[in-house]
Amino acid sequence: MSLSLEPTTIILVITVLISWSAFSNARLFEMLLFDPYRIRTGNEWYRFVTHAVVHSDVPHLVVNMFVLFAFGQNVQLLYGALVGPTAVWAFIALYLGGAIISSLPSMFKHMATPGYRAVGASGAVSAVLFAQILLLPTAPVRFLFVPIDLPSWVFGALYLFYSWYMDKRGGDNVAHDAHLHGALFGLAFTAFLAPQALFQFGHFQFPYLP
Repeated sequence: MSLSLEPTTIILVITVLISWSAFSNARLFEMLLFDPYRIRTGNEWYRFVTHAVVHSDVPHLVVNMFVLFAFGQNVQLLYGALVGPTAVWAFIALYLGGAIISSLPSMFKHMATPGYRAVGASGAVSAVLFAQILLLPTAPVRFLFVPIDLPSWVFGALYLFYSWYMDKRGGDNVAHDAHLHGALFGLAFTAFLAPQALFQFGHFQFPYLP
């Protein structure tokens, strides 16, 4: 399957294979995770990207890959309509940008804190999720913790508020700021590609939904 057709599938397969290997390989896990102190002191800048291919446990991996699979295909299709043949690179930039940008707040906050660790593709998949929310604002979204269909824009607003609130509250060892900043990057990057999505609500929706 070629990269030009299925970046979502390729990212998913790579992430599952590496994450699964790292579950039983502590050296690999340690080498790839996000560690602001080691990034600053050892110039290990690659960790801004590699932390997105390792996860803390199987549920963490499954949830992130489910979101990527559920929304990535739609975003690929929509980006194809926006930028044509370069859509694959736009999608990769969205995903990698979400991973990198969502990590910046933790980098600034913990660069002098030895022992801080973070893993997972939450920031990257949040960027993908919110790219679809911007372009398909009333498409129904349902997750296990929301047992009813919600319009995408309503779900997105609730998600952003929840991430902001939990980040301020703290105490649960989850990097909610990565979810929040990944989501904001997904909105900003997609708005850059399609400014009309901001000013013509639902402009891209009807060709792709019944």
